[in-house]
Amino acid sequence: MRSKIILLLFFISINNFSQEKTYFDSPFGFGVGYTPVWVIRNFDFINPQLKNFGTDEFSSSGFFSSGGAGFIYVGFVPNLRLGGMGFGGSNKESKVVNGFNNVAKYSQNFAGITAEYTFPLIRSFALSFGMILGWGGQQLELSRNKGEFSWDGIWREISDPLSSTQNFSRVIKNNFILLSPTINIDYNIYRFVSMRIGAGYSFNFGNEWQVEKNLIVNGVPDNAAGDSFFIQSGVFIGFFSY
Repeated sequence: MRSKIILLLFFISINNFSQEKTYFDSPFGFGVGYTPVWVIRNFDFINPQLKNFGTDEFSSSGFFSSGGAGFIYVGFVPNLRLGGMGFGGSNKESKVVNGFNNVAKYSQNFAGITAEYTFPLIRSFALSFGMILGWGGQQLELSRNKGEFSWDGIWREISDPLSSTQNFSRVIKNNFILLSPTINIDYNIYRFVSMRIGAGYSFNFGNEWQVEKNLIVNGVPDNAAGDSFFIQSGVFIGFFSY
């Protein structure tokens, strides 16, 4: 009887070990969360023009963006998780020159579906390599204004073709398709809370710019397409077991 009990306990131990090993090798989880992002973008296509316009250059060190993301592990392919994410942010420079308030603002946003393959490192840690396929947009706002505005004054400016106003405003937009490889490290603080740090590079396709809603801008530099490197972080809530 004693030997049977020992044998039974032995098999229970093996079974538990096997289940935990499978549990670890095939992670399961889902989550949604907030994702702060730092975007580093090449502004060589516009910075030389900003000097002439009357503002400082956009910083090459990047700008802050934020958004959200979500994912779920799919059971039919171990370690594969699918989801989506999106974020947006802007960079702004302004300067007063000879009484004129010059403002230049660059904005960028994108959203897409995500696919990642996850490698459990040690318990509670996971390394993921993935890809984002999506779409996005960027916008450049330029304005130069002096003095105060009045309702009647605005209508006089736009009604009189010979108006000598020096106020100026333009909004230039571009939409693109993107493909972005990513790498992320996730750490489970608790089974229902996870943190992420990662990075990616966005390859953007589509360099057609429009002004005044739908008028095509000719002669746009090739490097205006907006390829960018980004560093992302995030806090997720859901269920995580790897």
